[in-house]
Amino acid sequence: MSKLNHTITGNGSTVILIHGLFGNLDNLKALGTSLIDHTIIRLDVPNHGLSPHCSNMNYQSIADAVIQLMDELAIDAAHIVGHSMGGKIAMAVALCYPNRVKSLIAADIAPVSYSPRHQNVFAALDQLNLTQITGRADALKQLINSGIDEATAQFLLKNLSKTSAGYHWKMNLDGIKQDYDALIGWDITDKQYKGPALCIRGADSDYVLAAHRQSYLNQFPNVQAKTIAATGHWLHAQKPAVFNRIVGEFITEYDSNLSNLTT
Repeated sequence: MSKLNHTITGNGSTVILIHGLFGNLDNLKALGTSLIDHTIIRLDVPNHGLSPHCSNMNYQSIADAVIQLMDELAIDAAHIVGHSMGGKIAMAVALCYPNRVKSLIAADIAPVSYSPRHQNVFAALDQLNLTQITGRADALKQLINSGIDEATAQFLLKNLSKTSAGYHWKMNLDGIKQDYDALIGWDITDKQYKGPALCIRGADSDYVLAAHRQSYLNQFPNVQAKTIAATGHWLHAQKPAVFNRIVGEFITEYDSNLSNLTT
């Protein structure tokens, strides 16, 4: 797989930020800005943003691509933070390459298989004829008319790009649909990551439930958990100050402990 599209800012210990389904590297930009004294790498997942389009997108192959990027950037190890699908990617990196991960932070996702929950999104995107829309406002109206709430529609339209040839999706929508079962599934069940791990969940979300506790402990025996009140699945956008503080404190604690051990 070709190198993932990414941005690099700051200096200090490296933190890699990984977005969720239908997202891009800007989704966790506010978190990256808040993590002062760190090198922040925000990346586009395969089939998203400006990263390469590919077939057979699964968590092992994406973890391999993240490690390939780290190798190309000469990064021995990094803190890995991911939201939703990005959280599963972060878990896959930690499980498959534990020596390359300083700590793992997964936002509102568990290491389990989920039932399909994006059929309405796929249907609305399929109904949107990109050759006939007159602009973003027209596309927004059509998505809302297809039953997508405005906030989600605005999020999806961050993937819409206009060139001289007209509008097109930056994401590989067909590839995402083809591999959707793998993305909502979870087949890396025979590995453990014993390093520091944190699960941050939204109190009003149904993505991380009490029933998922044992699945977490089976693969991440040192996991800690934090819940952010009055937030759903988009906890990092609903309460960014709280979310950013929790992530920052967790990473800083690890780096401080490591510094104490080496002095």
